[in-house]
Amino acid sequence: MLTWIEATACGAAGGLIAEAVVTFGRLHAWQRARHEARAAGAPLPRIGAFVDPLADSLAALFRVALGGAAAWLLHAEVIGVYAAVTVGASAPALLAQVGRATTAAEALRGPQGEGPGAGSPEVLPAREEPAS
Repeated sequence: MLTWIEATACGAAGGLIAEAVVTFGRLHAWQRARHEARAAGAPLPRIGAFVDPLADSLAALFRVALGGAAAWLLHAEVIGVYAAVTVGASAPALLAQVGRATTAAEALRGPQGEGPGAGSPEVLPAREEPAS
């Protein structure tokens, strides 16, 4: 088991790895657009159309912080470095899933708070047919 400091550092590294993958995707899209423009004889697109340094840096900072925070929260359950890095890399999706989870009371109340079975079709008792 990792200490909370080790888990936090590994989680932050996982967040940084995930952000590197996202940044690579943006750079790859820019590269493809440049190749297509060069083949068509069109003006080459600027990198600024694909990468926004201020916004992307802020998003990267938050992804690293979320990765570290998620690994810190789960440090007692995280067994090794690979697991802590994975938690950090998946932190935004993991925390979004936790945020969407409904409580048992919400599940019982239903979407409009009308109680169990609200909105479902009413089941009528079966009529008995007379015997011939």
